[in-house]
Amino acid sequence: MNKTPKIAVIGLGYVGLPLAIGIARHFPTVGFDISEPRVAELHQGFDRTGEVDRANLRASTIKLSAKIDDIKGCDVFIVTVPTPVTDDNRPDLGPVMSACKSVGAVMGKGAVVVFESTVYPGVTEDLCGPALEQVSGLKCGTDFFLGYSPERINPGDREHTVDRITKVIAGQTPEITELLARVYGVVTSGGVFRAASIRVAEAAKVIENAQRDINIAFINEITQIFQKLDISVYDVLDASATKWNFLNFKPGLVGGHCIGVDPFYLAQCALDNGHHPEVILAGRRINDGMGPWIADKISDLLAGPSRVLMLGLTFKENVPDLRNSKVIDVIRGLRAKGHSVDVHDPYADPVEAKHEYDETLIPALDGLSDYDCVVGAVPHDSYCAFTPENFDALLKQGGLIADVKALWRGKELPANMRLWRL
Repeated sequence: MNKTPKIAVIGLGYVGLPLAIGIARHFPTVGFDISEPRVAELHQGFDRTGEVDRANLRASTIKLSAKIDDIKGCDVFIVTVPTPVTDDNRPDLGPVMSACKSVGAVMGKGAVVVFESTVYPGVTEDLCGPALEQVSGLKCGTDFFLGYSPERINPGDREHTVDRITKVIAGQTPEITELLARVYGVVTSGGVFRAASIRVAEAAKVIENAQRDINIAFINEITQIFQKLDISVYDVLDASATKWNFLNFKPGLVGGHCIGVDPFYLAQCALDNGHHPEVILAGRRINDGMGPWIADKISDLLAGPSRVLMLGLTFKENVPDLRNSKVIDVIRGLRAKGHSVDVHDPYADPVEAKHEYDETLIPALDGLSDYDCVVGAVPHDSYCAFTPENFDALLKQGGLIADVKALWRGKELPANMRLWRL
């Protein structure tokens, strides 16, 4: 492909939109999303994910559309749709297969279809290729070609953005790999890494987050052990971190669209190939059990049914992303113990919180008072900036401050309050 390729990015969420804006600086680009409201918001210069600011969105030459025909005639199709899990933690490839149907209906001969969605090894070639063939009537490897470049977006991270990170790439042929190197190479200053094959690139992605999950699971388990010994895990980590090769992971709730999901894709791949993944699934069990465990620990410190204020609902700090947030496990665990729980989050969309978790968010902290317990669940900057006066206003005398994420570690707290932390 010697001409300047026209690029289509399918899926304009946390991953697709920043990528599409970056590509549009160098190539003619169409950003497609099936959500008409999402596209309408982007046309107004508003990105609800917070990944692309209004100025960059409005300055971009990208064409944004919810009409599938608008990506017809593109040369490279980059699929960035979500890959969630089902209620029983099995990979849900529905969005990817749906994207294959959409792309297959409009792509022509010579097209290259690249997947960024997290999958297990073999999905791109064994499932997506045949799906594209079926819809398009074209032959994979002859009439069109496949590629894979795993996404590495970290929501809210302004340092490791798509234009700075190393992009792993792999094409169905050496020529396709070089085409991807050409496209991604101009987007990021971090350069590209040519993986040995598409399967290798898929495997690299799925173990990146599984590795983090396992490491955090170890810290969460020792947190539970040290609680029995009346030792703060953060004090232990401070000491251990003085060793040069200590991996300083922190305890807490492991949610979101990657770390809390990707290990299940690797586990399913292992099971499908006759291997029982003990470490991977053990890590998932520990991390998925942290929410109920934290709820139990807080409840044990409260004298009967109490009023609790939960600070934070998003899966991580300073982002509006509610996907797979494990804070809800703490909330439900406390309610199951008979406690009343109000939830506040300055970043979360109230409509989305209601839709996803049936939670009605408290719109503001002003005027709230007489809580028996305040839980610091998500370290948003506004919560980390709390002063003793904030706690005095929110809590009853002798109330409990439950600091799940070390928001207020080392800070002055009211002397008449109780403190529990990991």
